[in-house]
Amino acid sequence: MQSWTQLYRSLATRSHHLPCKLHGAAALSVRTYADKAAIDADVTVVGSGPGGYVAAIKAAQLGFKTVCVEKNATLGGTCLNVGCIPSKALLNNSYLYHMAHGKDFESRGIEISGLTLNLEKMMAQKSGAVKALTGGIAHLFKQNKVTHVNGFGRVTGKNQVTATTADGSEQVINTKNILIATGSEVTPFPGIPIDEESIVSSTGALSLKKVPGEMIVIGAGVIGVELGSVWQRLGSKVTAVEFLGHVGGLGIDMEMAKNFQRILQKQGLKFKLGTKVMGAIKRPDGKIDVAVEAAAGGKNETLTCDVLLVCIGRRPFTQNLGLDSVGLELDNRGRIPVNNRFQTKVPSIYAIGDVVAGPMLAHKAEDEGIICVEGMAGGAVHIDYNCVPSVIYTHPEVAWVGKSEEQLKEEGVPYRVGKFPFAANSRAKTNNDTDGMVKILSHKETDRMLGAHIVGTGAGEMINEAALAMEYGASCEDIARVCHAHPTVSEAFREANLAASFGKAINF
Repeated sequence: MQSWTQLYRSLATRSHHLPCKLHGAAALSVRTYADKAAIDADVTVVGSGPGGYVAAIKAAQLGFKTVCVEKNATLGGTCLNVGCIPSKALLNNSYLYHMAHGKDFESRGIEISGLTLNLEKMMAQKSGAVKALTGGIAHLFKQNKVTHVNGFGRVTGKNQVTATTADGSEQVINTKNILIATGSEVTPFPGIPIDEESIVSSTGALSLKKVPGEMIVIGAGVIGVELGSVWQRLGSKVTAVEFLGHVGGLGIDMEMAKNFQRILQKQGLKFKLGTKVMGAIKRPDGKIDVAVEAAAGGKNETLTCDVLLVCIGRRPFTQNLGLDSVGLELDNRGRIPVNNRFQTKVPSIYAIGDVVAGPMLAHKAEDEGIICVEGMAGGAVHIDYNCVPSVIYTHPEVAWVGKSEEQLKEEGVPYRVGKFPFAANSRAKTNNDTDGMVKILSHKETDRMLGAHIVGTGAGEMINEAALAMEYGASCEDIARVCHAHPTVSEAFREANLAASFGKAINF
């Protein structure tokens, strides 16, 4: 069976020999290099990640005859198979192990002897969750009458997609509209080849066969701190090397980043910030030497580890899609330019998610997928990217939506700050889980909420109240006057809004 790499090469070569009429609207009735009868569709979605599968289901619900093309054997894209979902399983289970293995359970009067880690079983639980959820999408496709075509989808005309399977057979889909939702892939680090065994990407880090003695993580952004946390909790000595001067990646409020870093360091994670990686060499004994130096320049230092995790970000998956065959060009970051209806310069071709501008977030792609196909049906198309939340699923979690304090200063917006620590929250106190705080930013003159930033247990759930408030233009007083159940950690969110609006919280 051909590898996908060989297939890409053959597709690239084959595209030079396509008949000219495939490149125009007349391609609707053309079949070329196909082994199966052509399918006719209203909407063909290329990619079945969160953006693609949600868009396909919504399109079908709106009455469109819908096809979804996916190159992998299972649906769900990176998120469900080797991203958001498996990582959350490991984050949750490693945290439970950490509590039982450390002093947390003991401090609560729960004493355990003979505790051991069965990594194979932990990985099996993760795989079971992934299998159930990817299978769930297949069921939803059947339920909503979405046709699933397995193969590498490629645009072969303004109204045509050709799906090629790994064995080279093809399926042509003649379609009124094409939606590109192919997501993103791991950004490689120049000069450091990934083998997914000892030098791994996020994909390999989700399936290590044993806990490494020492792990070095290149990048202390969202993925770096999440996966670094998993293996640190399970017993590895983890050091994250980050070019920037803070953890948590772009967009995080600097006060919260410092607070977050202190908590992670207390847990045992080590950081080398403002540091660049120069290269890595695998030694004969299997260990890896990683050369680093200060980002501003300075003395070279060598760090040694058993596993090197490379997570410097992701890049749009836009190569070999046949976009050039219909005159579509990428921007300087490999993204597909679209208008405010997610339409490319070819009116019948749309794009959403990680292949277009904006944060590479699953929920952002889902929202874009829904409003894009609603637009195809004649509906309004609107999304406020300022109201798209971000979450880091460590323990404690970090979540934010809207502007950071640094952004407001840069934009010259007058603002007020309201803060409330979880140490003063009754539910957090009873749970003996008081790390972190809530920070609210409001407009100094109108009291409108401009940003919400949370470090604490359940931050990823709590932030949705802030997103809802901001979407509807709520003031901090509006939120402060909403009754919150007691005792709950979300009371800290209300108290921070009290502080922002009235200048003082009640319980702090």
